[in-house]
Amino acid sequence: MKPETRNSLLIILAFFSIYVIWGSTYMLNKVAVTELPPFFLASIRFTSAGSLIFIISKIMGKSLAITRKQLLNTFIVGVLFLSFGNGIIVWALKYVDSGFAALEISAQPLVVLLLMRLLQGKRIKTMSLVGVGLGILGIFLLVGQKQIIADEDTVMGMLMIFGCMLSWAYGSIFVGNADLPKNFFVNTGYQMFTAGITLAIASFLFGEEWIAPTHWGQSVQLSMVLLILFGSIVAFTSFNYLLKTVSPDKVATSTLVNPVIAIFLGWYILNEQITLQSIIAAVVLLTGVYFINTSRTSITLPRFSGRITKNNE
Repeated sequence: MKPETRNSLLIILAFFSIYVIWGSTYMLNKVAVTELPPFFLASIRFTSAGSLIFIISKIMGKSLAITRKQLLNTFIVGVLFLSFGNGIIVWALKYVDSGFAALEISAQPLVVLLLMRLLQGKRIKTMSLVGVGLGILGIFLLVGQKQIIADEDTVMGMLMIFGCMLSWAYGSIFVGNADLPKNFFVNTGYQMFTAGITLAIASFLFGEEWIAPTHWGQSVQLSMVLLILFGSIVAFTSFNYLLKTVSPDKVATSTLVNPVIAIFLGWYILNEQITLQSIIAAVVLLTGVYFINTSRTSITLPRFSGRITKNNE
C-alpha cells in the first residue's frame, strides 16, 4: 500500500473514531449506569484505561518518568476533565437522556469562548458572537420544554452537566500554560489513572455499592469494554493523530457530529424520545457551534489529552 493511500485510510478511520465512537459513549454510559453506580463506573473505566495506556507505553519503549510538577498538573487536569467533568455526567445520565446530554454538551465551545473572555479578556469576533447568540437560543429551546422543566431530577441533571462544561472550560484554559508530560499518550495515562483513583474515593465517600464484573449484565460488560478500549484509548489516540495531520477546524467538526450520533443511538437503541422542539434546538445550537468552530478564534477542545489548540488571531 502506498504511503499516501495508507495515510488517507488512517485519517478516515481516525475521523470515524472521533465521530462515531465518541458519539456512542453517551449511549454506552447510559446502558452501564442503569446497573452500576456512576462514580464506581467512571472509576473502573479510567483506572483500567490509564493502566492499559501505561502498559502499552512501556511496550512501545516510552518513558513513564514524570516530575512532581507534572504529576500535580496531570492530577488537576484529570480532576477537571475526568473526575468532575465526566464522572458527574455519568451521574446525570441516570436522569437525562443520552442524546439530550450530548446535545447540551455540544455547547462546550460556547462556554470556553465566554470563559476566555472573562478570564483572559480575549476579544470575541463577529462570527463567534453570532455563534454564541445562536448557541444561547438553542440551549434555551432545549431546556425550556415543559416535560423537562416539570421533572426536578432532569433539571438537576442539566444543571450538573452545565457545571461539568464549566469545569472542562476552565481545564481547557489551565492546560494552555501547564507543565505536562510531552508524550500525549503518557500524559493521558496519568490523567486517567489519577482521575480513576479520585473517582474511587468519591464512590467510597458517597457509599456506592461496588459490584464485581462477574455480576454485571452482559450489556453492561460489553459497554464497559467498549468504553475502556475504544472510547478512552482508540478515540483519544485518533484525536491526537488528527491534530498532527489535519487542520484543527476539521477536527473540531466532531463537536457537531457527536450529538447527532448520540441522539440517533439513544433513539434507535434506548428508545429515547425526540421532540420537534429538541430537533429545532439541535439545529440552532449546532449551527451556533459551527459558527464558533469556523471563526478564526475557533477552539479544538481537549478530549482526554490535556491539550488545547486554537488558531491565532
